[in-house]
Order: sequence, then C-alpha cells, then structure tokens
Amino acid sequence: MRERRARKAAGVGREEEEDILDVLLDGGGGAPMDIPTIRAVIRDLIGAGSETSASTLQWAMAELMRNPAALRRAQAEVRGARAGQSRVGEESMHELPYLRRVIKETLRLHAVGPLLLPRECREPSRVLGYDVPQGAMVLVNAWAIGRDEASWGPDAEEFRPERFEEGAAAAVDFRGADFELVPFGAGRRICPGITFGLAIIELALASLLFHFDWELPGGTDELDMAEAFGITAKRKSDLWLHATVIVP
Repeated sequence: MRERRARKAAGVGREEEEDILDVLLDGGGGAPMDIPTIRAVIRDLIGAGSETSASTLQWAMAELMRNPAALRRAQAEVRGARAGQSRVGEESMHELPYLRRVIKETLRLHAVGPLLLPRECREPSRVLGYDVPQGAMVLVNAWAIGRDEASWGPDAEEFRPERFEEGAAAAVDFRGADFELVPFGAGRRICPGITFGLAIIELALASLLFHFDWELPGGTDELDMAEAFGITAKRKSDLWLHATVIVP
C-alpha cells in the first residue's frame, strides 16, 4: 500500500487497470484513508466476501453427500440444463431452481454468521415482555431461528430442499422480508454483499456438480458435521471428497 501510494505521488502510472486498492487509496471520491483503515477494510472484504462463501459451499457439499437423492437430483438438473456445453455460465442460473433450493436449505441450517452482526438498542424498548435498555447490545440468533420447529416443523433439523417446493415454506426467502430465515440479516443493516455472494455460491456449486461426480473417500459412510466455534460457523473438520471428472 505504501509503495502504491508513493508511485501515485510520484506520478508513476501502472499498466494494469485501476483496482480496489487504488479506489481505497484515492478515498473513493472523498478524503484519502490512512493505511490502518484501508487494511481493516480489505480484511473485512476478504473475511466477509470470501470465507463466508467458501464455508457455505463446504456445508452445501457436505449436506449433499449425506443426502444422495438430493445430490443426484441437483446434478441431473445442472447437467440437463447444460447438456452439450463445456462449462456453466451465469446465464443458466435461472434454469436451476432445485440448486437454488439446495443453497437456501444450506443457508437455513448453516447460517455462516450465526449471530449476525451485533445491534445496539437506540432507545428503551419492550419486546415480548422484556425490557431492553438504551445502549444494550442485541444479538440475533439466526442459527436457532433457521432450526425453529415452530416455523419449519418437526423435521427442522433435516436437510430437505424440497420443503421450499411445498406449503408455506415455498414463499419464504432470505432477503430480509421473512424473519424465519435471516442468514443475511434484515432491514437497513442486511448484508450488502448478498447479491454478489449468492452469484458466487450458485456458480461455484453448479460447476462442481456439473464437472464432477463425488464420493466419500476410503469407503467412509459418515461425515462429521460438527461446527467450529467462532464469529463464523465453519466446519470443525476439513471436508475430504473424491472427485471424478465427468465433463472436462
């Protein structure tokens, strides 16, 4: 960052196009930011934009491996939509409704940010009979909300993408309007990267299912689904799968 700023100050241009670091160094049209602030912003971009998507993909693949019928249906849908093609493109995502249900069910069971971001009460409030004083930190347990039997029925702990094809759940979405499913939060503080993150997850998962057949290695028939404790809910153990190329 210091080298880039020094080159800018000296008027030495770069052959590459402007990137996010150039924008941050220029202040995005406002006052330039100091290096610790830029470092914090980049760390947030990497953590919120990369680690969360990668963890969601791991959970999706793990759940599919534990549910072979769902895996076969998702693969058949992707390969049917892209028959005769050599790659999966964004333009074909609208042809993959079941894949989207797989992702929605993954987000329901495995909200990567299980407690979302903390909120602070701006004025004294009373919620469901409880007094919440001004300045109190409020944590929303999105993980528990997504597994609540009152909203999802007695099979709330099961991975079943088909639930979004039938009944009241078919109309439930995760974009902040339905409070029984809030993996990205809701309201004005909803995740600003929701559209970009979903595009990455959809394209990556579709590509994995399109190009490869998957199986658990070494005759394993069980997967450890324990979660690691932290700000994000990652898998506690690495996900090891054996891939066989089907569509080069």
